[in-house]
Amino acid sequence: MSEALITKQGVYPWLLAARPKTLSAAVTPILISTILSYHYSLIGNYKNIIFLSLLALFSAIFIQIGTNLINDALDFKKGADNENRLGPKRVTQSGLLTAKQVMMGGFLSFLISVLIAIPLVMHSGLPIIIIGFVSLLFGYLYTGGPYPLAYKGLGEIFVIFFFGLVAVGGVFYLQTGFLNTAALIAGLEVGLLATVLISINNYRDYLEDRKVSKMTLAARFGARFAKYEILFLYISTYTIHLYWFMEINFWTAFLPFLTLPLAIKIVKEVFQQEPSSIFNKYLGMSALLQLIFGILFSIGILIG
Repeated sequence: MSEALITKQGVYPWLLAARPKTLSAAVTPILISTILSYHYSLIGNYKNIIFLSLLALFSAIFIQIGTNLINDALDFKKGADNENRLGPKRVTQSGLLTAKQVMMGGFLSFLISVLIAIPLVMHSGLPIIIIGFVSLLFGYLYTGGPYPLAYKGLGEIFVIFFFGLVAVGGVFYLQTGFLNTAALIAGLEVGLLATVLISINNYRDYLEDRKVSKMTLAARFGARFAKYEILFLYISTYTIHLYWFMEINFWTAFLPFLTLPLAIKIVKEVFQQEPSSIFNKYLGMSALLQLIFGILFSIGILIG
């Protein structure tokens, strides 16, 4: 390591590069899967459930931070982040850190995630090793490697799978030793809500992305598609959520619908506004919606 990770600017650039507003995408699936595990598990060792979930949470957060850092560095190298950027400040593009420093930080975050996950592997063995390895690999391949997913229009599939199905299903399996339909349905909902974030982000940047051949779905199919993609993601989430009226109880199904007005507001604003820096506000709103959705979902299970 020839370049120091902590520079004269201190930790501020690293906090900026970690993109804390997006970390709800890691928090929400762990929260929901933990409460689901509590509901379906016959094991009464609640302290163990909390301990394992906290380890899974911090491991997932460091995977996401590592992915964000590598994305920051590689988007700059490939020209996707430049002086015309509409999104929040990126540390590599703004010169706060070098691409090499940010890449080093990304891989260090991955290493920390692995170390945190060791007790999880000891608890559940090979399935957790596989989940962890694949998550780390695709965290890099999101913008790195010979076939970067974000540049090929596969970012949405990546988010639904890893920040939804894998995150919820993996922690549920860790806690219970099995998978069921409920865990997969919850994972799909969480993944769809997380995908709204990337869809808003890609719609905001679609014109600049086209110039550097970053062919997200928004860049590939245009503004009209991008708007309806966001609408589709929200409609799908709330439609799928009707499943919980049959599966657990009324409150589990009903309470998350209290976030519907915020979803409608986000969609309305996205349809009315042209892509600009105001989309950063919608990005924050969608992250908040996902977190509140998860909290209300969990409360519904507990009080039902």
